[in-house]
Amino acid sequence: MVEPTLTVNAVSQSEIDNAVSRAAAYIQRNIRNPEIGSEWAILGLARSNQRIPDTYFNRYFRAVEQYVRERNGVLDGRRFTEYSRVIIALTAAGFDPRNVAGFDLTVSLGDFERTIWQGVNGSIFALLALDSLNYTIPLNENAQTQASREMYIAEILRQQNTDGGWSLSGDIGDSDITGMALQALAKYQENSDVAVAIDNALAFLSNTQNNNGGFSNSFSQAPNLESSVQVLVALTELGLPVDDPRFVKNGNTILDNILSFQNRDGSFSHSPGSNESNLISTSQALYGLVAAQRAAEGRNSLYRMSDRRVR
Repeated sequence: MVEPTLTVNAVSQSEIDNAVSRAAAYIQRNIRNPEIGSEWAILGLARSNQRIPDTYFNRYFRAVEQYVRERNGVLDGRRFTEYSRVIIALTAAGFDPRNVAGFDLTVSLGDFERTIWQGVNGSIFALLALDSLNYTIPLNENAQTQASREMYIAEILRQQNTDGGWSLSGDIGDSDITGMALQALAKYQENSDVAVAIDNALAFLSNTQNNNGGFSNSFSQAPNLESSVQVLVALTELGLPVDDPRFVKNGNTILDNILSFQNRDGSFSHSPGSNESNLISTSQALYGLVAAQRAAEGRNSLYRMSDRRVR
């Protein structure tokens, strides 16, 4: 018996490059003065192959410095993903998050209890931030429990649902959070427990992928751009091709789905067919496409930043 041939609507490199260029231009037109809250846009622009003026990233760094200085180094008293997000953006842009207005932003992630207070996303983003440039976890003298990478990994594994996915609450996996968890765990695939968790999560995502190649989340059950982006980034961090047979539905890859959200002005919509520009969606789409672009070009993945340009 002859096995059926898998037909894939492959996205060309030129299509990815064009989509990245248009999205990057849209973001620069609409975020002229990046500040706290612009981290995903900074990540996408800094990790892209676009020629972004140094002045753009310098404006972001100065805005972060002022924000940190005014708050005496406290970005948020409860949500420590704020620290992780800024660490990721600063690292991508070529700055040192350990010296921002005289404060070391990585120290906060040495407090295990306060970092995981938000749920599994606390551990996920702590690992992504710390591993972006293999930062040492500093001693946090105010912590009840000093954190370690092993503790964050164990916490992520502990919160995996029986269906193979992760979620912020409940026992039903969510594609967004599952994609993010895989991004954080990707650097630890040699750990046998992590490897099993990754296999189970990939099976969950493959089973929940829509026929158009995209994903929904557990909140609205409606297809959306951001869910697809998180799974795409997960595949690239894991070193898997975007046309992995497990993630091709009716000939559609995740890339096909993501590009279907782009509007004529280069922006992206949150929902399919809405044609409504969404700056958050565009920022996430940009770094997702950049992740695919970097994978196709054989460069470091999105979150492996040893190749960043130091400013």
